[in-house]
Amino acid sequence: MVEAFEKEMANFLGVRHAIGVASGTDALLLSLMALGVKAGDRVVTVSYTFFSTAGSVSRLGAVPVYVDIDPHTYNMDPNKLEDSLRKICRKNQRPKVLIPVHLFGQMADMQAIMEIAQRYEMRVVEDAAQALGARQDGGSKSRFQSSQGQRMAGTVGDLGCFSFYPSKNLGGFGDGGMVVTRHDELAEKVRLLRIHGEETKYHHGLIGINSRLDALQAAVLSVKLKYLSRWTEARRENAERYQVLFGKSALGSHSISLPHPQKGHYHIFNQFVIRAKRRDILREHLTREGIGSAVYYPVPLHLQECYRDLGYQPGDLPESERAARETVALPIYPELTARQQRQVVRAIADFYAPLRTQRTHSPRTLR
Repeated sequence: MVEAFEKEMANFLGVRHAIGVASGTDALLLSLMALGVKAGDRVVTVSYTFFSTAGSVSRLGAVPVYVDIDPHTYNMDPNKLEDSLRKICRKNQRPKVLIPVHLFGQMADMQAIMEIAQRYEMRVVEDAAQALGARQDGGSKSRFQSSQGQRMAGTVGDLGCFSFYPSKNLGGFGDGGMVVTRHDELAEKVRLLRIHGEETKYHHGLIGINSRLDALQAAVLSVKLKYLSRWTEARRENAERYQVLFGKSALGSHSISLPHPQKGHYHIFNQFVIRAKRRDILREHLTREGIGSAVYYPVPLHLQECYRDLGYQPGDLPESERAARETVALPIYPELTARQQRQVVRAIADFYAPLRTQRTHSPRTLR
């Protein structure tokens, strides 16, 4: 079942190799191991992401170096990446690996990121845990896209990592993950590393870990993969309906701001994330109305207690910190109905109605 599912995923993504592992976290860890990341190496990534992105770096004794995000996409900002790399290289601390994250279901700007990585001689591991099926179409032709002009999330860098945790758009009955790559040598390394580096029974060429994708999870995922495109289209339709409903409401950009799908990007909307004033009080209001919500992520990694020794301070990554304060995810699952979405929008509009009234009746300032 595992081998069959691996072949199905390789075909779905258009890659040579897909290797099932025990979790999305292990996919990141094994990818870094395959690239030879060791204690003291620098690995560049973002701070506004799930902990495993940087945690996998730290498990190998390497040092995460954080770059700020684009405020509209929440993904790595290529301009800030280049600025950060210049500073790092001046200190003779050239990073070994770069981990862009395709957050919430939209790809980072991989063409710009890959060109920067090539200039600085870094390998690239894509964290595509939330972006299975996301892609970027069209644009200028480059060596980083397929002959069809498409770049699928997870297939552009040296290695791509996916999670099948139940909350993902393709979720299993428990934990599961996958590493994909077009490189034969890296694929063979990952296959060995996931089974303790065992080349033949009880003969170990590498020191690996135990990280097999369970056959039961593979069977579940194989069935669900057949429905993934349909579910993704339902998420995208729901996202489009939210845009229309919020546009018709009395809410303005002073209260909330909506997601910004980038031109040429196929956003899968693993989450539908808005920015909101008085975010935490809004969430309490939504809970009273029987509407679920979630915060991804309330504390950026550079300000986590366990990374205090890296020396980051509040204000160092302002966009990551602002996103952590302001963002909230609304229901977006494929089975969400139009009636339920109207209920969500109405509840948010009701919450901000007193604020709109105050602004309407506040005295104007003379110029």
